[in-house]
Amino acid sequence: VKTDIITPLDVPAANKDRVLINLHGGGFNSDSGSLIEGVPIANLAKIKVVSVYYRLAPENPFPAAVDDTVAVYKELLKTYKPQKIGIFGTSAGAILTGEVTSQLKKSGLPLPGALGMFSTSADFSRPSDSRQIFALEGLPGRIEPVDPNKPQANPYVGSTDPKDPVVSPMFADLKGWPPSLLVTSTRDLLLSDTSLFHLALTKAGVDAQLLVYEALPHAFWYHYDLP
Repeated sequence: VKTDIITPLDVPAANKDRVLINLHGGGFNSDSGSLIEGVPIANLAKIKVVSVYYRLAPENPFPAAVDDTVAVYKELLKTYKPQKIGIFGTSAGAILTGEVTSQLKKSGLPLPGALGMFSTSADFSRPSDSRQIFALEGLPGRIEPVDPNKPQANPYVGSTDPKDPVVSPMFADLKGWPPSLLVTSTRDLLLSDTSLFHLALTKAGVDAQLLVYEALPHAFWYHYDLP
């Protein structure tokens, strides 16, 4: 699996045994942020970041991206303790972070020490409220009736049951999941999805924190031209 290994210029002694796995966004069909997310986080956190170039849909639907990320995680387990590994991502990468965690638990592998799911979704079985209101850049989205009980075709999900607990961790056993940071914003098309998954994690007893920023669109931290 191709990766970028991003090493900070200065790594404190306390962080030398820590590593972060970054899963880029891009709707599962492109790479929209492995470097613009991995490089700043490596610098700010002073922790090595491994950005994963997982296989993309529609040529490689689920579970290809999950399998690729699990392969990288298992390789890092040879060098790092699981509690010293963090996984984070934005949008598709955030969704994938949850899916990988669900797969690790299902497989009986040790879970990572922390998760960062920044503008995420954990349920492919139905459209959320915010996805029917907002577009990628905020307002306006498509204000039209959508049957919430009929999942829309998704090239990433493919022929997988949208309620499969790995593709949609909302249906997984969330007890014992790692401490999780979830981030969204009030004009994010995944505002509802992120909030609902935070609620599900909280109900399962997970140490989960939700940050909601005001008047900003989907994955606004990718907009590095913002002040």
